[in-house]
Amino acid sequence: MNSENPDLLPITEQENLKTTNLSSSPVREIIRLMNDEDALVASAISLVLPEVERAIEGIVARIRSGGRLFYIGTGTSGRLGVLDAAECPPTFGVSPDLVQAVIAGGRPAVFRSAEGAEDDAAEGARQIRARARGGDVVVGIAASGVTPFVRAALDMARRRRAATVLVTCNPRIPRRAARVLIALDVGPEVLAGSTRLKAGTATKLTLNSLTTAAFAGLGKVYGNRMVDLRPRSAKLRARAIRLVREIGRVGETEAARLLRSAQGSAKLAIVMARLAVGSKEARRMLKEAAGSLRTLLEEGDPRASGPSSRG
Repeated sequence: MNSENPDLLPITEQENLKTTNLSSSPVREIIRLMNDEDALVASAISLVLPEVERAIEGIVARIRSGGRLFYIGTGTSGRLGVLDAAECPPTFGVSPDLVQAVIAGGRPAVFRSAEGAEDDAAEGARQIRARARGGDVVVGIAASGVTPFVRAALDMARRRRAATVLVTCNPRIPRRAARVLIALDVGPEVLAGSTRLKAGTATKLTLNSLTTAAFAGLGKVYGNRMVDLRPRSAKLRARAIRLVREIGRVGETEAARLLRSAQGSAKLAIVMARLAVGSKEARRMLKEAAGSLRTLLEEGDPRASGPSSRG
């Protein structure tokens, strides 16, 4: 990378000509500029929706065949991977092993910057060699697209016959960098090189799409409801009872009783309510339907024509 020639710099390192007076601008002008720049993010994502779709289809196919999803990144990118992976078990009721995040510098780097770790290509390769196998999906997250830790990890993933995806904010990255390249062209940052800004926002939105759409395709969603959530707090228990009441079409007291009988599984309690079966039979039916509540209810309940009015 030639720092003397701005045309050779990654987009994420270039100066934004709209914000050259940032240090002398009043607060109102700074936040207006930032808001204007943030508005570019959604349109940048819209241009790569076919690539996002390809990545999701690959994730669904691999998980359905027993594979796992790995995020690997550094700095802000790595932390966003950690965040998305951590939210999958409570949102979709999946094992923490199914979606895993690897960040350069390890657990301490989630809370404190470990900038030098991004240059350790050998460690990136080692992390994937120790974790991934054929049938998995490895999603590299690198705003600049040139981070040695991430690039080496993707190279190792290919060698292990895992599917590869690269989420980057550098449209100059060659397509051979991964099986699916998601290049988010959000342009230079308001603060040059600070990829926690637009690049981070675009990356977060993209990761949201990857897991939400993938797990919807895997039967972890019914209508637009989180029927596989884990009710481990008062708020989530109340939400689970509401799901059983509304989708199961029973009263509040019965919904609570069924949820207890189902050991906290809203999906199981819904099947028990709608199909008038016990927990053992409901579990068997769900297994036969590959865990898809939509498939089971629409095929198993002649009254059903899809989600209930609220589910």
